[in-house]
Amino acid sequence: MRSFVLGLAFGRIGRVPGDAYTRRYYRKLNRYAAALALVADTSMLVLGGKLKFKEKLSARLGDVLSHLYIASAMLKRYEDQERPVADQPLLAWAFHESVWRMQMALDGVLRNFPVRPVAWLLRFLVFPFGRREVPPSDRLGRRVAALLTAPNEARDRLTDGIYKTPNPNNPVGRMNALLPEVIAAEPVERKFLKASKSGELKGYDYAAQLADAEAKGVLSGAEAALLKRVRDVSFEFISVDDFDAADLAAGRRSKPTLRSVA
Repeated sequence: MRSFVLGLAFGRIGRVPGDAYTRRYYRKLNRYAAALALVADTSMLVLGGKLKFKEKLSARLGDVLSHLYIASAMLKRYEDQERPVADQPLLAWAFHESVWRMQMALDGVLRNFPVRPVAWLLRFLVFPFGRREVPPSDRLGRRVAALLTAPNEARDRLTDGIYKTPNPNNPVGRMNALLPEVIAAEPVERKFLKASKSGELKGYDYAAQLADAEAKGVLSGAEAALLKRVRDVSFEFISVDDFDAADLAAGRRSKPTLRSVA
């Protein structure tokens, strides 16, 4: 009954902790925790020891439990950091992703449950109005991307504890160190592209056009050097490993020596 009632209310009822922003998330956890308990207990009751051999069913139930734990950890982190408003888009994206995956895992259990009448009853109790959870929207994704690609407190908290020292063996640290220059290069690159599209610059490749822009005063020497550095390092990051064909050739094996046996 608890799973059915929370499903009817879309998990919007019940006393939960948190603030006005996170209470809906706690209620979602309550709903899917009740749904997992119902489906798991019914599976054990109906299938018994056979559930052990229905590995995909038990794995999907495990996925629900894992995402319940992950979502709980998200909320705990948010509370431990004193509910920073700037982190709300990150929390919303990650939480909606986990809830959607919980729904799909439960749906997978019910679609493949071997005793069909029991599966129909469970679906009615768990999803009385069908599957209503959706993955994070593109609009929310853009908000998260904006946080991740600009220096801010939310980004600093998210990357706290990550090894970010820029050295040749740490590409992540080097990319992070390059971020201020990338941001500084954005208006310069817009100016360069505008001149290039207008036909003002001559040259058939980026380097030639960049040199022409500097020569004609479209860009200053410092601006041209900034664009060149950002482009060179960015190209290094997106390039895949390249090996000479000779390095990939199979080694030659010497012919075995035949010995006569007396």
